Amino acid sequence: MRLGAHLRILLTSLALSLAVAFAAPALAQQVNPTADSVKERQFLDALKGNPSAELQGRITIPDAKAATLERPAGREWREFHQGTMLRIGAIAVLGMLLVLAVFYLIRGKVRLESGLSGRTITRFNAFERFMHWLTAACFIVLALSGLNVTFGKSLLLPLIGPQAFTNVSIVAKWAHNYLAWPFMLGIVLMFLVWIKDNIPSRVDLRWFAAGGGIVGKGHPPARRFNGGQKVVFWTVVIGGAALSVSGVYLLFPAFAGGVLELQFWNVVHGIVAVLMVAAILAHIYIGTIGMEGAFDAMGSGEVDLNWAREHHSLWVAEEAEKGRLPDGPKLQPAE
Repeated sequence: MRLGAHLRILLTSLALSLAVAFAAPALAQQVNPTADSVKERQFLDALKGNPSAELQGRITIPDAKAATLERPAGREWREFHQGTMLRIGAIAVLGMLLVLAVFYLIRGKVRLESGLSGRTITRFNAFERFMHWLTAACFIVLALSGLNVTFGKSLLLPLIGPQAFTNVSIVAKWAHNYLAWPFMLGIVLMFLVWIKDNIPSRVDLRWFAAGGGIVGKGHPPARRFNGGQKVVFWTVVIGGAALSVSGVYLLFPAFAGGVLELQFWNVVHGIVAVLMVAAILAHIYIGTIGMEGAFDAMGSGEVDLNWAREHHSLWVAEEAEKGRLPDGPKLQPAE
């Protein structure tokens, strides 16, 4: 009888164990949210209408910012940075590349109609070329490293792997932080040196009305900088100023004024950056494959006299009045 009793107890225990084991998943799925989690959800819903509101907790350390448990604006910023910002960047950069490719296929390179004269005129001196290339070189590195922040995780990471992507991103971060300063210096120098030649005038309106010599035939009169170049100048100056101010706040977040202000400057920095990248792509296109002889202006600083007369006739007339036109042919004309 003792053996039978032991067997009954053993079988009963085994049955209860199996019942509990099968019932546990079902019980776990049926657990309702606790009262505390319901209250937190209500707090978050109440904060949605006020982006500056915060859900605060209690802390025992001096840093009052550590008490912030939830801020709805943080979720909105994350959604913008990981969604809207990607779309804006893709439309601006890829859209500009597509437009330039189609334009080149339709228009082709803008050729020099009168051919080379064999005489050149100084377009930009050594210092002007230095400040241009200083700013341009820094901007290229800043643009690539900045685009890595926005698109690197989705485009570059799958191609090169986590370790290589980490190494590239670290180098890009330091390059971005330090090359920002010579970039800002270049912006200031260009503004001081070229502002006198980039004041908008009625000549620019006529230049735009005639298509700038790029759309249609003929080349409208222009001074040292035509209407399109003035647009690039002010885009670089104003956009560069916005990038500089927002970038300094991102480098030194303690001066931004708070998390919301820092998020604002982050958005400004990202949007202005991709728009400037798109504008500079158009500038690079015109200065290289888009127009014959244009690169010489910032390459050697010397342009063919016929090129200058076709694209900047009013400037050539001003130079002639100052006695700065070449007298005779040179041995190696600009190509």
